[in-house]
Amino acid sequence: MSVKKLQNFIGGKYQSPISESFSDVIDPSTEQVYAHAPVSSVADVDHAYKVAAKAFETWSQTTPSERQLALFRIADALEARAEEAADVESENTGKPRTTLVDYEIGPSVDQIRFFAGAARNLEGRATAEYQKDHTSSIRREPSGVIGQVTPWNYPLNMAVWKFAPAIAAGNTIVLKPSDTTPASTLLLAEIASEFLPEGVFNVVTGDRDTGRAMIENYIPQMVSITGSVRAGMEVAKSASSDLKRVHLELGGKAPVIVFADADFQKAAEGIVAAGFFNAGQDCTAATRLLVQESGYDDFMAALIAEVKNSAKVGMPSEPDILFGPVNNANQLARAQGFIDR
Repeated sequence: MSVKKLQNFIGGKYQSPISESFSDVIDPSTEQVYAHAPVSSVADVDHAYKVAAKAFETWSQTTPSERQLALFRIADALEARAEEAADVESENTGKPRTTLVDYEIGPSVDQIRFFAGAARNLEGRATAEYQKDHTSSIRREPSGVIGQVTPWNYPLNMAVWKFAPAIAAGNTIVLKPSDTTPASTLLLAEIASEFLPEGVFNVVTGDRDTGRAMIENYIPQMVSITGSVRAGMEVAKSASSDLKRVHLELGGKAPVIVFADADFQKAAEGIVAAGFFNAGQDCTAATRLLVQESGYDDFMAALIAEVKNSAKVGMPSEPDILFGPVNNANQLARAQGFIDR
């Protein structure tokens, strides 16, 4: 198998990193290296932000209808390349290939179209006259350049949730995907570049130091991350030094409560789907069950039977599997630690 050499996507084209540093990207289903991705330095991040800042000068002046049309065209293009995107995301994450078009690529297309519609529904509210002959009003304007960091559990979906609303509102972005799952985000930027001016949608890949450089840089007016509570605290602290706006989606722990009068079979079906889908790597995964004591034994019997029947694991190419491997060695060790304890 040939190993791909990935590059950053800046200013509408692929670019080699200034750092000339690369890391291995592992296919979690085979544990084989399938790509090398840039470990972007402070200089790489700064370059991307400067390109995005230059693009903001003109993109921020576009009309909502122009931004809407661009997003509709991006959605159509992603839909046309759905099979290709699913192939990339499956290798990227180890997810079952048969589920990706319907459960992730298709919804991503729909979500881009949603934000395209939202681009033309911004509100401006009058707040009446507080002084004679003067009316105050609220005007919606883009924030500027936005730095974005996405996790590895839903790489393409998360990139859509970051870039589409930001660009719909007239902002430009620099997005850093997880170092274990960079490929689908780079493909998304490539697809979008056909319909956006150079520098509106930029992607740099890298590690935690790259992410730190994304937050600490002086150019972005806002930073948005999806990650752990620890990471969110660090981002909020760093952003406070120059009053960047922050958007944080952090952690997640979702208990399911089962009462003794529940339909245990239906409860078990829902819990297995919610707990095992994507190998449990989901902020709303059913990770804890609180079961009324009088129904515990009957519920557990139903749950164990449903797990044996439905929670099938296998290689991404196999049909009829619910989930594949966890995404990376660190996540595997963390999950194994829960079992061992």
